Amino acid sequence: MNTMFDSEIAIINDALKSIDDKQMKKIIDDCENALRAGKKIIASGLGKNVPICEKFEGTMLSLGLNANFLHTNSAAHGDIGMVKDGDVVIVLSKSGTTEETVYLVNLLKKRDGVKWWIISFNAFAPLVKSTANNLVVNLEHEGDLWNIVPNNSTTINLIILQKIAIELSKRLGLELETDFKPNHPGGAIGKRLENG
Repeated sequence: MNTMFDSEIAIINDALKSIDDKQMKKIIDDCENALRAGKKIIASGLGKNVPICEKFEGTMLSLGLNANFLHTNSAAHGDIGMVKDGDVVIVLSKSGTTEETVYLVNLLKKRDGVKWWIISFNAFAPLVKSTANNLVVNLEHEGDLWNIVPNNSTTINLIILQKIAIELSKRLGLELETDFKPNHPGGAIGKRLENG
């Protein structure tokens, strides 16, 4: 049995167990309500969280669910225009203190009818302490030499966002034939679905 990943698995497992179930349910509730109202879910991040947000957007779109990625840096340069009344914005920030992230959240606060969430690994960050809409993860270690490389934290962010997408697909009663298959005409998935 391969034991190379044992320490990483244990760290990630402990971090996921630290997430408040009520908060996790609440963020999914907010996303479900937004989608049922014809609104969208927006994931925002920067640095190594960019591909994590893009993966979430891709998963949501493949399910036929309305989602976008908002680069935290680009928001102040016009991209915040994608954020509309009733949308939910999920902001990823490990420290919860990054200048660009704080600036984005301050912009979101000025938009009526927009609900925003912060997913952070710092329970003491001002952004986390200033809102009830927070999902805090307790992470023991990033798994690198110096406990600084975004490694386990980005993996956990991916797991959280993918969990939100999958739970939304269940709650909304999505169907393979009508909701997923039309979005996958190509590739191995398309062939598998076409051949039944």
